[in-house]
Amino acid sequence: MSIASHHPKQAERLQALYSYEILDTDREKAFDDVAKLAAEICGTAISVINLIDAERQWFKAEVGLGVRETPLETSICSHVILGQDFVEIEDTVLDARMQDNPLCCGDPGLRFYAGALLKSDDGLPIGTLCVLDWQPRQLSALQRDAIRVLAKQVMAQLDLRRSLRTAETLRKEVDHRVKNSLQTLSSFAGIQARSSKSVEAKQAFEHMHQRIQTVAMLHEQLYKTDAGSHVDLGRYVENVANFLRGVAPDNVVIETEIEHLLVGSEQASSVGLILNEFAANSFKHAFPDERKGVMRFALAKKPDGLIEIKCADDGVGMRINGHAAASGLGFKIKMAACQRLGCELTMEDAKPGVIARFEFEPGMAG
Repeated sequence: MSIASHHPKQAERLQALYSYEILDTDREKAFDDVAKLAAEICGTAISVINLIDAERQWFKAEVGLGVRETPLETSICSHVILGQDFVEIEDTVLDARMQDNPLCCGDPGLRFYAGALLKSDDGLPIGTLCVLDWQPRQLSALQRDAIRVLAKQVMAQLDLRRSLRTAETLRKEVDHRVKNSLQTLSSFAGIQARSSKSVEAKQAFEHMHQRIQTVAMLHEQLYKTDAGSHVDLGRYVENVANFLRGVAPDNVVIETEIEHLLVGSEQASSVGLILNEFAANSFKHAFPDERKGVMRFALAKKPDGLIEIKCADDGVGMRINGHAAASGLGFKIKMAACQRLGCELTMEDAKPGVIARFEFEPGMAG
């Protein structure tokens, strides 16, 4: 039997194949549809998305075979990946490479083959999209072009999935480093607060320690939202609210009214800072003497396309300096976050309570 030689760059080729992490995965409709379409366009009994491993050929999708892999000894595609980008064998028994292949010489035998290479971005063949039939035949020019186009679509899908995995790995590494850096800064601020002899310095470091912990919390909530460059702001706000419920006084209930809207991750981070500062202020000033109360975050898209966010409580209102003060670190954080959003924060006496309101144009940048 004529067994195909290894590819001249076999080690690199296999490394490219394994980088897609596709071998031995479950069947998927996206790939099954490609195989089905190829068979229908070409009018063949069999169609396969075939990946050539070291000792086997494995099928991500197949029509008309009923198996997921076969040994390389009987593989037609193992010969094809050594040649041109597209190969058509009108009658396999007339091809020297296939004359003693039991799959071709049997009764019935595979007498027709046509396939386009699946090539990695650096030009290495990892398999084929191919069609086969039980009788000799010839494809039309349109059918050949269709196989080539579908093969490119298979690779586009594989390349996209690999890129997404790489981006996710990078994001996890960045998240890990950010958390480590914030933990280091938080520890430093805590140590300085405990060791400071000056009351003013101690308070400043304690404030710094608290704010760093807040930033770390918001970063964690943003990560839990699976934030890439686009963030579901509704889901992120709900994550922040869930965190705040865990640290809120027992007498305060936090409610949300949200829509699921996409924004840039930097915008989501700014929104989180404003919500957190509003909550911290409410916890401290709005509900004295353990009076029961409600704090609410509302998120909606206006007819003009702007996103409006309201932060409200039903506490004692703006007659308490905590809400009205236009100074202090918390106020400056809110103003800086609004500046990044390109908006203004307005405060209203709601009788009872207070409402902070801001609106901004959603952006898709991270």
